[in-house]
Amino acid sequence: MESRDDMSPFVRKLRHGARLTEDDEAILTRLAEPLHRVERGDILPEGTEARSIVLIVEGWACRYKQLENGQRQITSFFVPGDLCEPFGAVPALTDHTLSALTPVRLARVAPHAARSAAGASSRVEEALWWDLLLADAIGREHMVNLGRRSAVERLGHFFCEMHLRLEMVGLVDQSSYDIPLTQAELADLFGLSAVHVNRSLQELRGSGFLSLRDRRITIHNVGALRELSMFDPAYLSLQHRVRT
Repeated sequence: MESRDDMSPFVRKLRHGARLTEDDEAILTRLAEPLHRVERGDILPEGTEARSIVLIVEGWACRYKQLENGQRQITSFFVPGDLCEPFGAVPALTDHTLSALTPVRLARVAPHAARSAAGASSRVEEALWWDLLLADAIGREHMVNLGRRSAVERLGHFFCEMHLRLEMVGLVDQSSYDIPLTQAELADLFGLSAVHVNRSLQELRGSGFLSLRDRRITIHNVGALRELSMFDPAYLSLQHRVRT
């Protein structure tokens, strides 16, 4: 059995979606090879023909839409272990831009390879469907953030979500994790000004919920921050399974 330290974040994540065997994990590991390094900047610009599914192995990426007036709306973040499109299919032309926010290592998964992996094992198929359901749930919760939560609640909710998402792939040290995002990028995610984001962060810090230093966040009271931001982890539940 591969040691936990050496395991691909993709495999670590999908272990939560199905009871994978060693053979299943080997199938998923092969999907995440070979690896490519990409520096900051656009990986797949809007309007590009997508030939593969990008899988983030290291670093942070995002999906965004650029408006004609130059404003940008980030619609989702991707962290290690995340597929940037549904498994087994890619759009003819992308309607968004996929961009690296940090230097990233990624795999380019051929859609037919993902479909073959799912066909080779019902457990792999279950894990991949689980991953798709998880991504869908995260997207819905982001819509609720934009529509119904205050700025402070949006930030608190996001920090709680990232705590769990990064914990799935072994990138959380108790209640601390790296968050290599600028205030401008958070503003583009939440539809706020950078000034408003800064003010909201100061409120969370001043109230003792969290601290930020050198782009590393420490949540001092996870339960209290969840209560403040109305964070219910059910949408990130590790219990649900794809039923047939």
